[in-house]
Amino acid sequence: MKRTGLMTRMTATSSAVAMGLVLAAAGAAPAFAQDTQDVQDDSGEEANPNVDANDPGQNEADRAIIISGFRASLESAVGTKKDQDLVIESISAEDIGKLPDASIGESIARLPGVTSQRLNGRSNVIAIRGFGPDFSTTLLNGREQTSTGDNRGVEFDQYPSEIVNQVVIYKAPSADLIGQGLVGTVDIRTVRPLDFGKQVFAIGARGSYADIGKLNSGSEELGWRANATFIDQFADDRVGVSLAVAYVDEPYHNQEFNAWGYQPISSAFFFPDDPRGGDTLIPGGSKSFVTSTGLKRLGVNSTIQVEASDDIMVTLDGFYSNFDDDQIKRGIELPIAGWFGTTGDPSTYGITDGFYTSGTLENVQGVVRNDIFSRKADLYSGGLNINWDPGNGWSAFVDFGYSRTDREELSIESYSGTGFNWDSPFSSDDDFAAGDLTDTMGFTLSETGLFFSPTLDYSDPSIIRLTDPLGWGGGTRTQAGYYNNRIVEDELKQYRAELAKEFDHDFFGGLKAGVAYTDRDKSLVPDEFFVTLGLDGMGNYIREVDIPQQYLQSPTNLAYLGLGPMVSYDPRELIRDGVLVLEPNLSNDIPAKAFTVTEDIVSAYIQADIDGELGAVDLTGNLGVQMVWTDQASSGIAFLNGTQVDVEAGDDYAHLLPSLNLAARLPGDYVIRFSARKEIMRPRLDDLRVAIGYGVSTTGQFVEQFGGPYLEGGGGNPQLRPYEANSVDLTFEKYFGSSGYVALQAFYKDIANYISDDVVTDFDYSGFPLPAGVQPVSLTGVLFTKNNTGSGELYGIEAAGTLPFEIFSPALEGFGVTGGVSVVESEVKRADGVSEAIPGYSKWVANGTAYFERWGFNARGSVRHRTTFLGDFTGFGGSPTRRQALEETIVDAQIGYEFQPGSTLEGLSLYLQGQNLTDERFASVADTSNPLSVIDYQIYGRRFLAGFTYKF
Repeated sequence: MKRTGLMTRMTATSSAVAMGLVLAAAGAAPAFAQDTQDVQDDSGEEANPNVDANDPGQNEADRAIIISGFRASLESAVGTKKDQDLVIESISAEDIGKLPDASIGESIARLPGVTSQRLNGRSNVIAIRGFGPDFSTTLLNGREQTSTGDNRGVEFDQYPSEIVNQVVIYKAPSADLIGQGLVGTVDIRTVRPLDFGKQVFAIGARGSYADIGKLNSGSEELGWRANATFIDQFADDRVGVSLAVAYVDEPYHNQEFNAWGYQPISSAFFFPDDPRGGDTLIPGGSKSFVTSTGLKRLGVNSTIQVEASDDIMVTLDGFYSNFDDDQIKRGIELPIAGWFGTTGDPSTYGITDGFYTSGTLENVQGVVRNDIFSRKADLYSGGLNINWDPGNGWSAFVDFGYSRTDREELSIESYSGTGFNWDSPFSSDDDFAAGDLTDTMGFTLSETGLFFSPTLDYSDPSIIRLTDPLGWGGGTRTQAGYYNNRIVEDELKQYRAELAKEFDHDFFGGLKAGVAYTDRDKSLVPDEFFVTLGLDGMGNYIREVDIPQQYLQSPTNLAYLGLGPMVSYDPRELIRDGVLVLEPNLSNDIPAKAFTVTEDIVSAYIQADIDGELGAVDLTGNLGVQMVWTDQASSGIAFLNGTQVDVEAGDDYAHLLPSLNLAARLPGDYVIRFSARKEIMRPRLDDLRVAIGYGVSTTGQFVEQFGGPYLEGGGGNPQLRPYEANSVDLTFEKYFGSSGYVALQAFYKDIANYISDDVVTDFDYSGFPLPAGVQPVSLTGVLFTKNNTGSGELYGIEAAGTLPFEIFSPALEGFGVTGGVSVVESEVKRADGVSEAIPGYSKWVANGTAYFERWGFNARGSVRHRTTFLGDFTGFGGSPTRRQALEETIVDAQIGYEFQPGSTLEGLSLYLQGQNLTDERFASVADTSNPLSVIDYQIYGRRFLAGFTYKF
């Protein structure tokens, strides 16, 4: 019944949108459309006419001013935006192997209506128009890509900026855009050698320095990266070859405070009630680290173009990335609010704004942590395109794309402390090891987290030993750590064909039809172990072991928290040599995390291109419809009353996605764009997993509804349908030749189908084994999971522009600004009326760059700002968790010099960059109205980079 209702709403909505598009097109004048995929692939250098055309004494070379560098990148982006019929944003390389920023994520985050979230100081995922990475897709040369995460969202630090020639973000898609997202589609473009049209060989290198210093033993504060690019044409310019290679070896560091959370003193274990009031909040505990990351990444991209005949162009391209992100995290975990034996007298504590902000804790037994987080990934991507264009109006192409990611994400936790402690607040069994030391320490809470004043020396290996300090092994097993390896394989194959015909018609300029088939398989296999100290001769778990001297490293300093130095070692060495022993975790929770998801997607489209005139107005655009058929399935392990059973489930469905895009080009370089369409975004792949736990309930809350025993479970939902929205865009743009523009963009999305968290839904258990004993009255039961029960709306305004100041006065040539600001309102509600926060949503996003570039000199400063948002953080065992992140403002700057034509060093560019110059923190809070409720507070420091590029 529920599925029928959903399909009815979908069909009705699609029909209404389609009728509106037909009526809009019927009232339009004749027009011509440009293929959405025909975005110019610019090299980053242009000849910009800026001369006296009436002077016959000037030859062609004298009558051209060559614009290069950042100004050329902006001109290319302005030209791309102006020529398109769609609502897009783009950025182009300043030169071969040189995007305007050190990272592709940072470059994208400077585009209007776009921002990013940092990971260890790097911009790795983006949010478009207030929606996080779950709501947009990424293409490489027009083809869908696999991801290094559990979801579909691409992490952009996987792609070296040196191999990228152009990035285009489609905010409003057309029918022929395959793999589109709900709020945007990012297309990363690499260079096409025949289109580039000349030979070039370029090399570059840079060094980097992190001013926060090397925080862990064995880490570095200096890094480097190098790249080389070669492009050439052969056989009378009928064969083109490009090859780009980039290698990175750079460190990243951060100091982090993390709180377990906050609770009223009245609910704290072992603490007496405070007569001043039991509602005052106190941190449950603290888990804080200094993290040092060594990032090593090799990226290789190659393209071969062959003009096989005057009619046929063959393009073969491939991309490979080897990604090695190795982290060492050292710190301490401290129970505070009466947890695990900690005591204190709250009546003596200081109180500010409902929080205990100072006091003294007693009997504190901390867990000194030496953790490893290592992510290794290999990404393979490529494709073959054969394009036929005989020049008579007909054209066609066939395309094959392939993408695969193999990833291992290893997390090792290692615990040490003053002794074994089994003193659970949930048990009366107290087992303190004889001679255990506990700490008495003061604490101070501020907006940056907790600051401590301990009495113990946590760097002394005579008192800090390998053990289970807080009895996390349950009092029986000595759990001295945890080992969690997540093995992910993601493979995608895409086949596509299109046939097009240009018309000499007063209304339609052409017609195209195409079909695409996408086959995707993604799997996760968890491999988890308890880390113990092994067994003694009696078969009992060893409680404590001294850290062997040969494994000890220089202590790690947590002075930023007042904690001083900590015992440091690499747990991988202790596991390798048998000091720490791995014991398999046989809990049902482990296989429940595994999933295999398959998708077979057929997309067929037909699109009419529009080109016409309305008096002095040129009208272009397109009108089309895309039909998408999806067959999704998931296999895995479910748990029938705790017993493992192999199961498989899924669903199939179809979506009709009409779209209309119009661009009216008025005299005076004004452009008005209008877009209306229906959009979808598929669910997270890990949310589609079939692994659930279920059983027959005879006393649950739904017994009366079902009229007896019923099936109840919880887990993933292989029957999830995509997010859906009906969207409208209206844009007003003014251009200043080919170098500048200002724009005002308004958009509205009616979210017809949203995926809500933790809701109860009807679920068909007919494909699952039934338990023995009491039988359910129906094979349809309930499942606590994510479900398509939400709806809402999203609307906003974006103002953007690129203004070279020479349009105001020739004396200001070389100066300019570019950037944008957007404000977005959003409301999404579940079926029960409860509002939900959208991941990645910031109400305000702004960015801007001021620059000067002339006579070879260049300088620019950039600022990007976003207000509070629901951000992604790493939770227990590496699992993702979301918390409210605070607003942040990032400031970067660059200066450089390019040796001019005719000089001895012509072709050489030097630059110096500074990133995060204000040392902006990345922080989250439990309550945005009170900054004292800080959960995370991370400091990355400033980064300085010096480098060169040399083009032969």
